[in-house]
Amino acid sequence: MTANNQVDRGTYDPLDMNSYSLNRIPKRPLSPAGRFFRLWGLPIAALIFVVSAYLVQFPILDQRQQIMFGLFATALFLWISEAVPNYLTSMLLICGLVLTGILKAKPAMATLGDPVIWLNVSAFIMASAMVKTDLVKRVALWLIIRFGRNAGMIFMTFLAINLILAAFINATAAKAALMMPLFMVVSAIYGAPGTDTTNNFARNLVLHNLLMINASCNMYMTGSGANLMAVALLAGAGTTIYYFDWFAAGVPLVLAFGIISYMIGVRFVFPLTKEDREPKLQGGREALIKAYQALGSLKVSEVKAAAIFLLVLIVWATDKLHGLNSTIVAMLGAVIMLAPQLKLISWNDVDIPWHLMIFSAGAYSLGAGLTNTKLMEVLTKHLMDAFGMNSMSYFELYAVLTAIFIASHFIFQSKNMRTIIFIPIVIGIAQAMNISVLALGLPVALCINVCWSLPFNAKPNAMLYGTNKYTMSESFWYGFVMSVLYWLLLLAAGGTYFIWLGISPGFF
Repeated sequence: MTANNQVDRGTYDPLDMNSYSLNRIPKRPLSPAGRFFRLWGLPIAALIFVVSAYLVQFPILDQRQQIMFGLFATALFLWISEAVPNYLTSMLLICGLVLTGILKAKPAMATLGDPVIWLNVSAFIMASAMVKTDLVKRVALWLIIRFGRNAGMIFMTFLAINLILAAFINATAAKAALMMPLFMVVSAIYGAPGTDTTNNFARNLVLHNLLMINASCNMYMTGSGANLMAVALLAGAGTTIYYFDWFAAGVPLVLAFGIISYMIGVRFVFPLTKEDREPKLQGGREALIKAYQALGSLKVSEVKAAAIFLLVLIVWATDKLHGLNSTIVAMLGAVIMLAPQLKLISWNDVDIPWHLMIFSAGAYSLGAGLTNTKLMEVLTKHLMDAFGMNSMSYFELYAVLTAIFIASHFIFQSKNMRTIIFIPIVIGIAQAMNISVLALGLPVALCINVCWSLPFNAKPNAMLYGTNKYTMSESFWYGFVMSVLYWLLLLAAGGTYFIWLGISPGFF
């Protein structure tokens, strides 16, 4: 079955949620480039490591940083080229970190027990319960029938959901877990059922939602923990940012980004034909209505699943009031859903993509290695020195700092790490240049959640990559285009309404 084939609808029900197993790795036909890298990728990776870690000497790096740079470059090549499956790259990376002495064996392997992994496992258990009870199918069909009279309205509906959820949930993995089953059903209705098939509609749907799961966090000061970290760092420099200040700056930017990125995606990046925009189920909209009616009235099991998940969401949304750990809350929700007394779901019904968990563990080990060697701090400092920022105008500083911060997400997989490294640098530059810290600090802070290009850049990226609706190279290309768009919109904001809000003094 090719990546764009449509399954035989005489023998396959695209609305059967049991067909959407994320634990099973589908087989994809190899492109000419894929066949080349499958044959020569490992020798090339070995050459990259030897050259970058030992043969080419970088004066600014010590020996451990040089080796870490080699491991990072090699892992990045293997992840993007897909010479071997991504989980094997992660396993090789962990072995490399230990064998080269960058990390001890225990901390390198302990990442599989990271709270984020447990959060993902618990989220997948809860998602499985909502699938098993038909709750996801009911919600997806209702949304499409009620709002999805055309493909554009479906995208706008998901955009609105993302913007609303971001106000209450700052855990992007939780938002991804909530919405991922909906993507699968909607993708099936538009011709990409299961995890073995995809098309441009499915690519655009999942990737645009990945954008907005992350970008919507930029609307609210409480949208992510890294946002609050930036606010605290700026406050330490004597600059107070209030909730409404952030909201007023973020809303127009994110809303414009959501709409324009959708238009660019479906017209230029992964173009949708007229046929792509039509439901592929036989009977079209009428078939959807019949399928919705066939579900009957709301079942007790659906009510139970919805109540538990909504309770988890409420506790997540109010974490600042009670301080309960989001991972523990998710685990408790998963335990309740699996409890035999509730008769909601059994372990045999649970769909957990363990290959994705191993991939994520490797990405977190990479982050531990980067932190341990302080490689990124050194590279960032020298990169900024190379730009000669001491002689730049406000506009040049604004453009360069936001561009560097956005570009940094291609190599960092931690928003907190990026924030801790970059925000103090931005504060120092603003103070040295006698520029308002707010004028540089807030625009850079509005880039914190630009982390959507590669699966290891953020937790929801890894989760949605498991839907198999796009390749890593497609994710990189889509993310690169949208990162440039976000930067251009941020420049436009700095020259217009940021001035009206008193954030920017103006570029000229």
